[in-house]
Amino acid sequence: MENLKETAKQIRIGILHMIGTLGVGHIGGSLSIADLLAVLYFAVMHVDPQNPKWEDRDRLVLSKGHAGPALYAALALRGFYPMELCDTLNQPGTNFPSHCDRLKTPGIDMTTGSLGQGLSQAVGIALGLQLKKSPSNVYVILGDGEQQEGQIWEAAMYAASRKLDHLIGFTDYNHMQLDGMVEDINSLSPLADKWTAFGWQVFEVDGHDCEKIYETIQQAQRVEHKPVMILLHTIKGKGAAFSEGKLASHSMNVTPEMALAAIETLNEEDT
Repeated sequence: MENLKETAKQIRIGILHMIGTLGVGHIGGSLSIADLLAVLYFAVMHVDPQNPKWEDRDRLVLSKGHAGPALYAALALRGFYPMELCDTLNQPGTNFPSHCDRLKTPGIDMTTGSLGQGLSQAVGIALGLQLKKSPSNVYVILGDGEQQEGQIWEAAMYAASRKLDHLIGFTDYNHMQLDGMVEDINSLSPLADKWTAFGWQVFEVDGHDCEKIYETIQQAQRVEHKPVMILLHTIKGKGAAFSEGKLASHSMNVTPEMALAAIETLNEEDT
């Protein structure tokens, strides 16, 4: 698992570099899912960087689409394209918009934008694969704040009714959203009980422990006849002192100097 920790660090470095180059971006929610993406793309998911549209690949839907920089960095490290292309993040003519677009970026399985819609998209993909008797798994990453959207729970109910046991969801449970603490704006508690009540198998894990994340996904893949939700207990902005645990990190100005200092600190840490 040491290699996964190093990969997660490199994903964070990629995020910091591309947002620091642009000068502004969704740094908090991107950094908080770096560990998950390292595990998914380097230990779990069946994908082929040389054939991004491979029919039998596993799919990932990033419902919290504003965390696109994290996914771009992971895909670059996995070999879908050179990392330096990510430096065009959200610039005119880019293939790397701030929110993921499957028509622009190799390896992106679904375009995501408005929060709350990605789970419905993932459910539709999972249902289609189920009808085709495909062995592929579908993974979907949700923010916690977006689960205040009613569409999330319509999709959750439908997924359980169709027994989509090859659908595995992740909640980036960092307790912060755009303009405040989730608990203050519209509490989700008790979140695990809600997903259980909607017919999902629920697991909870430290979202920054690659080994525990991997083990939990292995458990999730053995669940039969119901979808799975894994609650990842995370820290928004994890890995950079200027963003870690700060509400302002949802979208913030990041100078090249700030990014470089954070990258240097990460490189000094043991992995």
